[in-house]
Amino acid sequence: MANEKFYTVNGKRRVLVVDDEFINREILSNVLEESYDVILAENGAVALEQIKANRDTLSAVLLDIIMPVMTGLELLKILKSDPALSRIPVIVLTSDSDSEVASLDLGAADFIPKPYPRTAVILARVRKTIELSEDRQIIDLTERDALTGLYNREFFYRYAEQFDQHNRDTATDAIVMDIQHFHIINERFGNAYGDTILKSLGNVLLSMADGMGGIVCRRNADSFMIYCPHTEDHESLLYAASEQLNALSDGDSAVHLRMGVYPNAERSLAIERRFDRAKAACDKARASYTHSIEFYDNSLHDKELYEEQLIDCFDAAVEEKQFKVFYQPKYDITAEKPVLAGAEALVRWVHPEYGMISPGVFIPLFEDKGLIEKLDEYVWATAADRVADWKKRFGRTIPVSVNVSRIDMYDPDITAIFKGLIEKHALDPGELHLEITESAYTDNSEQMIKKVGELRDIGFRIEMDDFGTGYSSLNMISRLPIDLLKLDMQFIRGAFAKKRDTKLLEIIIEIAKYLGVPTIAEGVETEEQYLALKEIGCDLIQGYYFSKPVPAEEFEKFIAEPAAV
Repeated sequence: MANEKFYTVNGKRRVLVVDDEFINREILSNVLEESYDVILAENGAVALEQIKANRDTLSAVLLDIIMPVMTGLELLKILKSDPALSRIPVIVLTSDSDSEVASLDLGAADFIPKPYPRTAVILARVRKTIELSEDRQIIDLTERDALTGLYNREFFYRYAEQFDQHNRDTATDAIVMDIQHFHIINERFGNAYGDTILKSLGNVLLSMADGMGGIVCRRNADSFMIYCPHTEDHESLLYAASEQLNALSDGDSAVHLRMGVYPNAERSLAIERRFDRAKAACDKARASYTHSIEFYDNSLHDKELYEEQLIDCFDAAVEEKQFKVFYQPKYDITAEKPVLAGAEALVRWVHPEYGMISPGVFIPLFEDKGLIEKLDEYVWATAADRVADWKKRFGRTIPVSVNVSRIDMYDPDITAIFKGLIEKHALDPGELHLEITESAYTDNSEQMIKKVGELRDIGFRIEMDDFGTGYSSLNMISRLPIDLLKLDMQFIRGAFAKKRDTKLLEIIIEIAKYLGVPTIAEGVETEEQYLALKEIGCDLIQGYYFSKPVPAEEFEKFIAEPAAV
């Protein structure tokens, strides 16, 4: 990584003069000392020790070629092979033109001939060399990832384009690689250990890319990109990277990698689009429990085209109200008979061409493309309007809970948006419940708790959604500003699996009661589940046992009629 310390304590750049002739050292010292902090060495071995001792503040080395103990060329080879020292520019001092060529080939920045030219020429060459070196270091700081030293994404794309220009007839692969469940590594071992893993992986991939004649960058977080000549053996590449990475780790936990490959990348596509395809393949590997490597193929291409069409349709779909808000009833089961206690608003997309589109398709897509906030606000407004309508026509409040994503919670205007909704529809804040997933609390929990507290202070009721799928501790639960704990559907199904075991459910419900927080179980499908949950003290239930999510008009029958149980 480039060094930012360009000055010594006396305000002058430091330079090292290396020459076995005393008179030559004195001449250069006298020329340079007014402008620079000059240190001296009489041979290459002494110079190497000086360079190591001053590497953080050394701006240039003026190096004689022919010296005893260690020649200038020998020292130059050592400097340029050491990443910690190679950034220091070297100006060669020589009267041998052949040595000038050899030193430039080894990485020297410039040369000053012997006998020495005019003082002004020497100062100009030293100044220009240092300026160019420092400019290069500044460029390195902008084009390199601070943690790994690899290219950042923007510069990587530029160098990939240059690679294409110089290798027009070479088939290439775009590869995206990341670490499976990297957030768990950070949570278990800490961010410092996670950073160590990322740096190690960066070094491994840089070495591999160099060997393949390619380039590598850190895309973001734990994701890396490789652009290289085409290979048929990607499995060996992934295996070798995994083996080398785990050899560098401390052995506490094996690190598992996954890879997405766009092989024989189409040159007519922009570089970014090629890596979008590799990323799509990597995402497919992320969703698989059996495959660590996936390739971009026709099925992914068709999926990509379909998703692009959905994105293109989004604005029109909002404008034309193709998104329909369905409502699933929630029942209070603490009394002898269940009583309607509210509903959850769930969005559905009725597309004029594709028909009913699953939320499992479009919601992750909109989250990834930054459209989820607009969709959420549409759902919130629709639900608020429905609550107001039911309140007016039925003379009673049916609280409706709406989903609020982690992305929504980072919107600085979120509080104002919800205040505006209840004012527009003349609602009390408690008539609109806000469902926030458990996982949202575990990401920057202090900021999330503060924001949730602000909404709760206004009067909104907060439901922690999907409890049982995240990583929050009981200690964390005890200090979260929530009004209701919602048990995840899969959690419920697991408790009522073949070997029915509701003990964990009972413990969580008891803890919630101790904290004064009601519990709601979602995904309740059978009478057995309903009766068991009632027996162990669950307060509310939601699921197909009462009803699937239905349009607003169909939901109204639950308002008018008691539950049929």
